[in-house]
Amino acid sequence: MALNLAWYDWVGIAGTLMVLGAFALLQAGRVSGTGIVYQLLNLFGAGGVLLSLLGTFNVSVFLLEATWVLISGYGIARSVKARRGSARD
Repeated sequence: MALNLAWYDWVGIAGTLMVLGAFALLQAGRVSGTGIVYQLLNLFGAGGVLLSLLGTFNVSVFLLEATWVLISGYGIARSVKARRGSARD
C-alpha cells in the first residue's frame, strides 16, 4: 500500500510530530514549558497542521491550531521579554 500524500499532508505530519514531540519532551523533563525550544516546537508544529488544512479544511482543527499558534507566539514573546529583563539585572 503506497501513500499518495501531497506536500501539505507531509507538512501536517511533521507539524503533528513536532507538537507531540514537544509534549513528550516536556513530560520527560527534557525541556521547560516556558523554554524557547518547547515554544518553537509548538508554534511551528501548529503552523504545519494549519498548512495541512489547505488540502481538506476542517473548522475545528483550524480553530484549535490557530489558537495554538497565538498562544505559542504569546509564550515566546513573554519568554523573550523575561530574558531581556533578567539580562538588565
